[in-house]
Amino acid sequence: MKQMLMLLKDTLKIFIIFIACTLLFYFGLRAIHAEYQEFHRYDPPEGKAVKVVNSGEQKQDWIDRFSIFLRLGE
Repeated sequence: MKQMLMLLKDTLKIFIIFIACTLLFYFGLRAIHAEYQEFHRYDPPEGKAVKVVNSGEQKQDWIDRFSIFLRLGE
C-alpha cells in the first residue's frame, strides 16, 4: 500500500509541474502577443528611406511580368 501511495504522490508532483509549466508558457505567449499587437509594421518609413519599386512608371503587360515570374521564380 505504501508503494502505491508513493507512486500516486510522484504522479501528482509531475502533474502539478506539467500544469505550472504549461500555464507559464501560455501566459508568456499571451504577453508576447500583447507586446507585438501594438507594433505597427506598415507605418510609412522615416528618415532617408528610398522607394525601391514604383509600378506606376513601368507599364509592362501581364505577359512580360508572368515571363519574369517563371524565369526568376519570384
